[in-house]
Amino acid sequence: MYGPYGHGGWVWMAFLPLLWIAVIGLVVWAVVRLTRRPAGRGDGTERGWPPGETPRETPEEILDRRFASGEIDADAYHEARKHLATYRPRPK
Repeated sequence: MYGPYGHGGWVWMAFLPLLWIAVIGLVVWAVVRLTRRPAGRGDGTERGWPPGETPRETPEEILDRRFASGEIDADAYHEARKHLATYRPRPK
């Protein structure tokens, strides 16, 4: 008389597509999360950054990268290195 689901058959018909959308979304999220490779170990601790926060380049790394890419010449590189070494704060 009311079918295999009784009186609430329309509820299941509305709920099941939403359930499948949630399951597929969860699978896609898990695949993306597990296949993405962050730089380094991925926890941000290689330079003392707390987990979840992106490690930033140090001034020396920026200078090295700019020198390697040809943005600055050797004289400017060595002068900037000397300047950074002079004004680098000492650890306490």
